[in-house]
Amino acid sequence: MTIAVCPGSFDPFTLGHLDVVRRARRLVPEVVVGVARNSSKSSLLTLDERLDVARAAVADLAGVRVEPVPGLLVDFCREIGATVVVKGLRGGADYDAEVPMALMNRHLASVETVFVVGDGALAHVASSLVKDVARFGGPIDDLVPPGVGDVVRAALARRAADADPARPRTDRPSEEPR
Repeated sequence: MTIAVCPGSFDPFTLGHLDVVRRARRLVPEVVVGVARNSSKSSLLTLDERLDVARAAVADLAGVRVEPVPGLLVDFCREIGATVVVKGLRGGADYDAEVPMALMNRHLASVETVFVVGDGALAHVASSLVKDVARFGGPIDDLVPPGVGDVVRAALARRAADADPARPRTDRPSEEPR
């Protein structure tokens, strides 16, 4: 049985991601959504939040499961027996960014990458843009699966509260005046 991995940081999981997972599932019997940490990005959502929203988004798709990717994607592929990585492309910039990774994955572990052209109606949907819109109070619920918008807004509120020096912190002991 062919197993494909749809990897990403999914910070947050979007309708574009869901589209790629559905298309991948039409190609292979089993798809694993691999939720990874991108070392070049600072995540808004925790790993557990990203796993939870991805699991909820694909819950109705037979043959699809969600797992964390603890290290290199190729090691994860070996561990679960995947021979194919499926990545979605919105345009040329995505292709330019993805090709070197695909070549490295093939070099390291003979894992092939299949590119799926995303739905043109979702070409403008990127996790970074979703976060930017949400950061300024804009509507995002039509860009993400149900429930994801609430998780993003809660994470943004948490981050804002943590950044406010006037707000009393409950995660450290208060200092008594002397």
